[in-house]
Amino acid sequence: MALYLIGDVQGCDGPLQRLLDEIAFSPSRDRLILLGDVVNRGPASLAVLRRLRALEGAADALLGNHDLHLLAVAAGVRPPHRSDTLDGILSAPDREALLDWLRQRPLAMSVHGWLLVHAGVLPQWSATQVLSLAAEVQVLLRGPDLGDWLRQMYGNQPDRWQDDLQGPARWRVIVNALTRLRFCTADGVMEFATKDSSANAPAGYLPWFDVPGRRCADTPIAFGHWSTLGPLQRADVLALDTGCIWGGRLSAACLPYPPVTDARQVEIIRIPCPQAQTPGRGM
Repeated sequence: MALYLIGDVQGCDGPLQRLLDEIAFSPSRDRLILLGDVVNRGPASLAVLRRLRALEGAADALLGNHDLHLLAVAAGVRPPHRSDTLDGILSAPDREALLDWLRQRPLAMSVHGWLLVHAGVLPQWSATQVLSLAAEVQVLLRGPDLGDWLRQMYGNQPDRWQDDLQGPARWRVIVNALTRLRFCTADGVMEFATKDSSANAPAGYLPWFDVPGRRCADTPIAFGHWSTLGPLQRADVLALDTGCIWGGRLSAACLPYPPVTDARQVEIIRIPCPQAQTPGRGM
């Protein structure tokens, strides 16, 4: 059995199929975990969702910001963006089954001693705390009041974590960190405007994984979300969004068993992708 982590697919079903062929994926033997943003911007979001749902226990996915956007648009609480490619899902006869599958996905996972998130982790959070906070939000996503909760999910404030946060403010910080974070200050103030590479950090900010003393530093973390970051594979972090949607590559990491906790020992498989979006938009 092999466990593969795959970076942001964003509706690019053709490259996903080619990557699965490249790794000789077998649903009876192997397992996939996609690191969020499985839909949107690419040409075949409906096909991606149908593929993952059909794989049942052989495939799972984290929720990314684009996946949450789909749920919000479907619930009528957010307007679609001009560059969205979600109409196929929204008009599909199996729409409700696909959306229900998506809303059951987690915001964070722990596998083989690794922490998996879509975007980032605040420096104050331990790996155990990340999983606990993600679970708080997952209860809301899977509950009967999804539309009401999604209406309160959006916004950049509060921009930092405090243990005494309650209600929508608390949940908004959790969602923003796990699905949108790239840069923060040393004490965890988040910045969302900058989408450039880590070399172009705003003054006073660092890539979240470079904050000194972050509490998750002893746990290897795999994440996506940051296509402009480029390949990053160091002992403690593994970045797997390699810009498939922008004509880059789609990447898979094969987590070995027995597990390793040094990301430099993980095999990475990448395939080239045809450009599916105009560069510079919506990264």
